[in-house]
Amino acid sequence: MGAKLNLVFAVSIILFTISLLSHGYDPLDPFGKITIKWDLLLSSPGHHTVQVKVENMQEYRHVDKPGWKLSWHWESKQVIWDMRGAETTEQGNCSAFASSGTLPHCCLTRPTIVDLLPGAPFNSQVSNCCRGGVLTSMSQDRTNHVSVFHMTIGSFPDDSGEFTMPSNFDIGVPGYSCDNATSVAPTKYSTDKGRRKTQALATWEAVCVYSQFRSSQSPKCCVSLSAFYYRNIVPCPTCSCGCSSSHCVKPGEMPPYLEQKHDPEEEVTPVVECTKHMCPIHIHWHVKVNYREYWRVKITATNLNTMKNYTDWNLVVLHPNLKSVEQVFSFNYKSLTPYHNGINDTGMFWGVKFYNDVLLQAGKIGNVQTELLLKKDMGNFSFREGWAFPRRILFNGDECVMPSPDDYPRLPSYASSSSSPSTASRSFVTIVRVNLPNGDMVGHRGDIDATVVACVAVDVAVKMTLNAIEQVKGIYVVTADHGNAEDTIKRDKAGKPAFDEEGKLQILTSHTLKPVPIAIGGPGLSEGEIP
Repeated sequence: MGAKLNLVFAVSIILFTISLLSHGYDPLDPFGKITIKWDLLLSSPGHHTVQVKVENMQEYRHVDKPGWKLSWHWESKQVIWDMRGAETTEQGNCSAFASSGTLPHCCLTRPTIVDLLPGAPFNSQVSNCCRGGVLTSMSQDRTNHVSVFHMTIGSFPDDSGEFTMPSNFDIGVPGYSCDNATSVAPTKYSTDKGRRKTQALATWEAVCVYSQFRSSQSPKCCVSLSAFYYRNIVPCPTCSCGCSSSHCVKPGEMPPYLEQKHDPEEEVTPVVECTKHMCPIHIHWHVKVNYREYWRVKITATNLNTMKNYTDWNLVVLHPNLKSVEQVFSFNYKSLTPYHNGINDTGMFWGVKFYNDVLLQAGKIGNVQTELLLKKDMGNFSFREGWAFPRRILFNGDECVMPSPDDYPRLPSYASSSSSPSTASRSFVTIVRVNLPNGDMVGHRGDIDATVVACVAVDVAVKMTLNAIEQVKGIYVVTADHGNAEDTIKRDKAGKPAFDEEGKLQILTSHTLKPVPIAIGGPGLSEGEIP
């Protein structure tokens, strides 16, 4: 009976979570939304001046190209005579005004409004317009998260000319749904350098929220995992983004982006590189290096979509050690604390402007990567049971498919004296003896040699357990291959290794040139020092 109750409870929680997500609630950005605010500035029978502001109030989710396409339904016979800062996609049938000498800008019952492109004529612009409908997120760029346009609204000849607020709003971006506008407090405007305030005659506001389920029937990204202490890569789950191969291309056969035929004003259907996971975006998290007080992670985002460059992309990561981020290389970073209650386990990463803020289409250069240096929280830090890997990753606001927790890389059991020969052959270390100048040894002052232990993850003929290594005289320094981020020992002018006030060896990283302590210890190193 108890098992049945637990099953019912678990199913109820899952259904409740799905219901929240399908209705647009995001627990990592609970107040995120796009607002459409209408300010009635002037009004007389048959003639009304309105300012419309589209504002993205989401922390990390943005509106990319081709941008927003705002539409609504007029409740009465109203027309748009003139526009500044935006335009309608069609004029519609304006034959009722043929005798007036001037035709309205749009006579459709349901007009579709688009933002003007950059470089629009100066007399057609207003403040905060003309970016092609692109809205940045609040965290990435607060200066470009708003679009504004002005309209002059009139009526058909047989209409009373009273202003009525339209209904059935649509932002025109996949995944968003909008409610009807409601009356709010009139917007106030500052003039004369803040010395005087004016206000709109009336203000209405419609709210649009995002749902990943509305945006796409299948996920858009997946995550793979690896670690320096684990011999295998944990891949993206098979068919993470679907199993259809009808719209995938083999590597090397991908046509250039500019040769693809598509409407630049429409969202392009992804054509992905053929993989087992079939995702447009692949995120890889690699636990790279272990120091005494720090550990290093490498994150790589790869674009496998042959049809799209991702501009102003971002990653949101949920991990308990993000509260102790020491340094982020190559990306911008911001900690997200949506509930302001001291929980700091979520962070946002995005590209550096004009450097890697565009994730190019599938190909040799279709990836961006960074490394993180995190300080160990000795009360919680562990490499055991997959702790070093993220709980959730989102790309451009969409949840990525994670491997099963049972598949996460785990520490090898080489420290056990009961390890079988096959286990010892899979979990080993290579011993390299290093003689430093003038008899100085790594990590300790003295006249004896140092033993540098380099942890590796490839098969070799040497089979050695940790117990055998502990019999080697000397000090062990955990080090590893750093790829494009080589760490070197800091030395003084005489060439001798440099030590901090506590007598610990200091190293320099090619990214920061800032000394970082490395793991030092003798026989019987703890888990935090040698995994």
